[in-house]
Amino acid sequence: MAKKAVASLQKGGGKEFTKVIITSRSAKTGAYTFKESMIHNDKVKDALAAASK
Repeated sequence: MAKKAVASLQKGGGKEFTKVIITSRSAKTGAYTFKESMIHNDKVKDALAAASK
């Protein structure tokens, strides 16, 4: 199924987006949480900078 999703992103404007996975650690439990999002290539650095704060 992953191959089909990746193949569909290669058509049209899908190459302009990047899947970003941001990892954060919960202060309460110490467990890791992951936030996935599709971000336009021009805004990837801004999203990572905002996540690191």
